[in-house]
Amino acid sequence: MEVITSKDKKTASKKAFELLQEDIKNGAKVFGLATGSTPEDLYTELRHSDVDFSESISINLDEYVGLSPEDPQSYRYFMEEHLFKAKPFKKSYLPDGVAKDLDAECKHYDQIIAEHPIDSQILGIGRNGHIGFNEPGTDFGVTTHVVELTESTIEANKRYFDKVEDVPTHALSMGIASILKTKHIYLLAFGKEKAEAVKGMIEGPVTTHVPASVLQNHPNVTVILDEDAASLL
Repeated sequence: MEVITSKDKKTASKKAFELLQEDIKNGAKVFGLATGSTPEDLYTELRHSDVDFSESISINLDEYVGLSPEDPQSYRYFMEEHLFKAKPFKKSYLPDGVAKDLDAECKHYDQIIAEHPIDSQILGIGRNGHIGFNEPGTDFGVTTHVVELTESTIEANKRYFDKVEDVPTHALSMGIASILKTKHIYLLAFGKEKAEAVKGMIEGPVTTHVPASVLQNHPNVTVILDEDAASLL
């Protein structure tokens, strides 16, 4: 696990962009993508670059249950606004949060991942150590699944909604087993509120209590932090 610390989020995101460019030059064609505030600066770098994704495939980590792709709070909408409109991919996959049969949708998404092995995966980390929406206690062997979001995750995400009651309570998430099949994982973390989770991920035991700690078992992980997120290391 390589750890890179930069002075702030913007500088760290530029570094992530440079490393992702190297993967692209080396033939990466399938990209696992994350949403939320963590990758926003990285996506800004990509939008303003000459990177061409027209022959590439994107596979997102997760989507809220109950939100249509047109909903401004859906992750599909987020990706359209922050990346896809400026940098369209040959094909972009996200879980279908309004699928009538969620279990069938999970199996379908597993098939998509199997058919398109991910070269480069972007991850954030939750304050409780989750990756994707794989909350503490999630089995490391799980693939795409329906997740009941924890109170801390709902609390962290309520800033995107008018009121906390509007935050979805469930999501579809790529599983930890699927994430671990990725060739190269980039985990980005910024801010003091992420410092404890980062410390547990890097220096703590591998435990389902801190899902991100399983990344210690992956052979090619680059952790990119700002000084605040790295403050407890």
